[in-house]
Amino acid sequence: MNPTFEFCDFENPEHLAALADLTNEYMTDPMGDIAPLTKLQQLRLVDGLASHPNSLVLFVLADGEIAGLSTCFINFSTFNVKSYLYVHDFFVKPEFRGKGLANSMMQEIISISQSRGYCKMTLEVREDNHIAQGLYRSLGFEECTPNMLFWTKKL
Repeated sequence: MNPTFEFCDFENPEHLAALADLTNEYMTDPMGDIAPLTKLQQLRLVDGLASHPNSLVLFVLADGEIAGLSTCFINFSTFNVKSYLYVHDFFVKPEFRGKGLANSMMQEIISISQSRGYCKMTLEVREDNHIAQGLYRSLGFEECTPNMLFWTKKL
């Protein structure tokens, strides 16, 4: 399987539908474990990402079908005085898993980051998502030193 990649074109209805559908599928996946977005929230998601100055959404396609996505944000490191890429969502549809698409998509994101001169990439991975951790480790990601914790406060 030779995957191809496309940046989300926020003027393309097929891309917008795929963005909303894949995000919902990710949210209801055991690794998302949350209720899907309503139709209104889906519209807000698409509009919010389209108007966000630092968003980047990449689709992976298998045989011309959108099979997964990565939603990223360009951030800035004050310590490195350079931009970096934060991978926020990373998802491949269950029927396409085990075919190397996640690996290919992450390698594409790494390549994009390197070509743009970013100093690093960051991501979150659930403690119980050992498959994703294995993929990320195989591509050179590791826990930072000193180890950091990701905390949240819902508002």
